Amino acid sequence: MAMRSPTVLSSPAGLHGAVLLDKDGTLLENVPYNVDPVQMRLAPTAGDALRRLARLDMPLVVVSNQPGVALGRFGMEALHAVHRRLGELFLMHGARLSGFFYCPHHPAGTVPDYARACACRKPAPGMLRHAASVLGFDLRQSWMIGDILDDVEAGNRAGCSTILVDCGNESEWVRDAHRTPDFVEPDLDHAARVVAAGLQPTRAPLTQAGMAVPP
Repeated sequence: MAMRSPTVLSSPAGLHGAVLLDKDGTLLENVPYNVDPVQMRLAPTAGDALRRLARLDMPLVVVSNQPGVALGRFGMEALHAVHRRLGELFLMHGARLSGFFYCPHHPAGTVPDYARACACRKPAPGMLRHAASVLGFDLRQSWMIGDILDDVEAGNRAGCSTILVDCGNESEWVRDAHRTPDFVEPDLDHAARVVAAGLQPTRAPLTQAGMAVPP
């Protein structure tokens, strides 16, 4: 089962969509295994993206693999401070964090309770499905945004529309139908523009780069 922060905020019940955001490399600068709130910094354009997404009245949910728990680099309790800092960063840019969900597992882990394969570690869709169950949103009307194809695969398998933020973090480029995003964008704010345009009755025209032009 996908794990979540025990202090996750609930969203209004209903079958509306949500925006699911990968954390490291997409929303935040990619600092491997970081759980120090002081070192948590938004990625370039992420502040603009949060302000844009906040206007859509959709739950904003962070979904993150956290193998550092299984690898013994930090304990589960360290993720409570991560959740608090994420909430602060969202509020600084006029947005509300509806939930922070994470997977603490890794098949090569050294901590017995978490050293295993699971259904919640991306690219599996279990964490996204668990978030939808807890917060009451429809994955088929939701967006998954991430910086690697594991994020894309998790979103596609869960039934979401998917956006790859191609900022250089994907290194393997193993492609198949599940690992093909609906859109490829250079940063999170460009991805947020696609989401905003997709909420219109008629999708906005696309540029040559594939980005929906905002109204």
